[in-house]
Amino acid sequence: MDMIKNPFSPGAGSPPPELAGRDGVLEQARVLLGRVRVRRPEKSLLLTGLRGVGKTVLLNEIERMAQTDDYRTILIEAHEGKPLAALLAPHLRRLFFELDRIAGAGDKARRGLAVLKSFVSTIKIKVGDFDIGLDIEPEPGAADSGDLEVDLPSLFLAVGEAAQERGVAVAILIDEIQYFRTEELSALIMAMHKMQQRQLPLVLVGAGLPILPGLAGESKSYAERLFSFPEIGPLPEPDADKALQDPVKAAGESFTPEALREIFQMTRGYPYFLQEWGYQVWNHAKTSPISPQVVRESSVLVSKRLDENFFRVRFDRLTPREKHFLRAMAELGEGSYRTAEVAEKLGVRINTLGPLRAGLIRKGMVYSPAHGDMAFTVPLFAEFMRRAIPEFRG
Repeated sequence: MDMIKNPFSPGAGSPPPELAGRDGVLEQARVLLGRVRVRRPEKSLLLTGLRGVGKTVLLNEIERMAQTDDYRTILIEAHEGKPLAALLAPHLRRLFFELDRIAGAGDKARRGLAVLKSFVSTIKIKVGDFDIGLDIEPEPGAADSGDLEVDLPSLFLAVGEAAQERGVAVAILIDEIQYFRTEELSALIMAMHKMQQRQLPLVLVGAGLPILPGLAGESKSYAERLFSFPEIGPLPEPDADKALQDPVKAAGESFTPEALREIFQMTRGYPYFLQEWGYQVWNHAKTSPISPQVVRESSVLVSKRLDENFFRVRFDRLTPREKHFLRAMAELGEGSYRTAEVAEKLGVRINTLGPLRAGLIRKGMVYSPAHGDMAFTVPLFAEFMRRAIPEFRG
């Protein structure tokens, strides 16, 4: 089969050829964007799920939907090395200039630039050679307290008012939102509270690991009244089959039902893994329809690619003690794990594991689905740990 025509494209955030099984969350996003556009309050969205379920793909699709609906959009990715203010400031500068160029009475966009200048100069963030431009003075008393929980809501008010004056709406989309510090997440929640109170045309759509609802709730108790937390999980088998079969049919080829069943059993319906298996199986197949034998023959290569890329990049960030801890989890089998069971497997007291467990949560390797439980944030990571460290020594 022609490799050039291969419809699959595994990669971080790469759009799949068929976005199957996500109609519900996309409909939520459509309603959110539509209601805010006409100044009707609606909960913003924070998508949650494990690695490889397609959260980034959904963020990109929601950004496309927003742009189609004449929104101005900002899309950023949070990470441990850069604060929220430094990520937002350059994009907000661009946004204010765009709004300033739209014909209309009023000077809210110019005022927004002055507020942004106050915000940047007070927090003293490092954004390369960041400069507001033009001869604009900071606005005294606006977003210049040095307290992010006070200043970010003031800055968002300036954004929302400028957008409203120009008759447009703004969507801020943030990936990996769990990496923000507690005060940054709290400031974001407070800023969106202001947006809802004033019914200003600004929405927030974020994505993060399953710890996100807990982080938001701990930060501000009213977070659940401001946000919906759609859980993005693996695809059910019919949707997984559609994600594989439809692109292949569009290219003039097909899978046998048995081959689709084989791939589903190996991937458990996780979208990233479906893309990897689809890509390699297509390249390995000589003829169509693609058979279970071809799927099995391709699986060794798929596992090797996943180990070297998807899994290894996370494994290499771990300390020896962290690797040993995760290997103990993997030794217990699949599913969620009681912390007490991991401590027993390691031969240590449970109260000594707190800092190690907290560090792994901060690195996004594990999360707590229930009190006293832990689970991997990366699907099939237990199997990888058993391959990476074949022999467990407690």
